[in-house]
Amino acid sequence: MATRRWFGVKCSGGRFRKSFEKPEPFIPGQVTEVKYTLPDVAHTFQKGHRVMVQIQSTWFPLVDRNPQKYVDIYHAKDSDFQKATIKVHHGATAASKIILPVSK
Repeated sequence: MATRRWFGVKCSGGRFRKSFEKPEPFIPGQVTEVKYTLPDVAHTFQKGHRVMVQIQSTWFPLVDRNPQKYVDIYHAKDSDFQKATIKVHHGATAASKIILPVSK
């Protein structure tokens, strides 16, 4: 049986990807770079272990609701909530990557 451990769980709204003071909406259909660094350090992954990355638009009810629309989530109406499709690009012109430092 596999043991799952949660390291570096990070939830941050995409609208705050550049600044917490000046949120910006994503533009539908436009590839947008999103960068962040996990605040955790010195994790050891032994041979055979795996790293899982989850990208999702909401983690409700653990974190705020996400209407999938650029509105104030605290004042969102039922009509503001809509279905969303999240895309992670991996082609030559918009490659995604994860950088993991390795120490020996």
